[in-house]
Amino acid sequence: MRFPLLLTLQASWLTVCQATQHYPTTWGHYDLCKSEGYTDEGPTWYYMACQPEAADMTKYLKVFLDPPNITCGDPPETYCTLENPYMCNNECDSATEELAHPPELMFDHEGRNPTTFWQSTSWKKYPKPLAVNITLSWNKTIELTDDIVITFESGRPEQMVLEKSLDYGRSWQPYQFYATDCLDAFTMEPKSVRDITQHTLLDIICTEEYSRGYVWKNDKTVRFEIKDRFALFAGPKLHNMASLYGQLDTTKNLRDFFTITDLRIRLLRPATGATMVDEYNLSRYFYAISGIKVHGRCKCNLHANSCIYDKERLTCECEHNTTGPDCGRCKKNYQARAWSAGSYLPIPKGTANICLPNSVGPVTTDVCLYHLNDITNLDVKRWAGQGARNPVIITDDLHLRYLKAV
Repeated sequence: MRFPLLLTLQASWLTVCQATQHYPTTWGHYDLCKSEGYTDEGPTWYYMACQPEAADMTKYLKVFLDPPNITCGDPPETYCTLENPYMCNNECDSATEELAHPPELMFDHEGRNPTTFWQSTSWKKYPKPLAVNITLSWNKTIELTDDIVITFESGRPEQMVLEKSLDYGRSWQPYQFYATDCLDAFTMEPKSVRDITQHTLLDIICTEEYSRGYVWKNDKTVRFEIKDRFALFAGPKLHNMASLYGQLDTTKNLRDFFTITDLRIRLLRPATGATMVDEYNLSRYFYAISGIKVHGRCKCNLHANSCIYDKERLTCECEHNTTGPDCGRCKKNYQARAWSAGSYLPIPKGTANICLPNSVGPVTTDVCLYHLNDITNLDVKRWAGQGARNPVIITDDLHLRYLKAV
């Protein structure tokens, strides 16, 4: 039997209904969707906004290469080092495990010596561009929580584009351009993440920081800086996450910026060692990637604190009477009000915005349903008209409860 792989442990602990939870003052954990307690009327639930913990999302993706035959080794090929065109003792042969460099080696656990890596064919068709698309697909909406890091075993490419999709690869938008010369490659002024402000955070830039010159062994990473962008709202050490969560809550474009279903790495020109291309030693020029890091969490609209990976698919374990891969709709018979995503506010517990039952019959337990700020007189009248006498009460802790029918 195959058991689902939990991305996060379910939180399960009991608390008195009006107890205060001790979160850091600067930001909420959002690891609990509800907590159970007791009142004079009996057991009760208190609902909170919740989300899965961040995880290494490369464990759950599928990778696609275009063109499909771009991986080296068929036929076998010998490669030279970039710094020495006469040192040609590296062989790639897809039929021999020790000499093969398939795409999955971009995502295996490093620490072994020698390093494992994916490698492309060489630039043997120069001057035709050596263009490769590497697409990472989750078939699920993902929220990024840390920098995207690509580690090259060869020199870093002289031209590259990182792209994102929010609609499962049907359309693409650039995240960032990379080049040794941004003006020449993309007709863009070179910038760095340090040039970005709160007002320009959504701007797409071209950076030369990860492409210039020959890159030595200890500096072969290309980054898309998520945390530096977070820091524009949360501070340099991300201590003021309340400010960031407030912005994410109220600015859809900002939240969408950090949300993806797919990533695409477009490799446009390999490293040439800051020299003219040597047409007599084209086996020096290729792409090789030893690692790709993508950290994030399943997007569950703040209605789930866990996400399962089963049958090669990620799905939120929905709470708050919601359903769907992203908890994006109300369950059947829980559509008394329109579905709404949860809210990070107020810090630290947020607002659950749970889906409400279509009708209110006799209720045997006292159930905390909603924060006072989300309750309208229309809601109270609707529930009162559905057969419950004295259907609601507002308590001192600003939560709405059903009372027992009397």
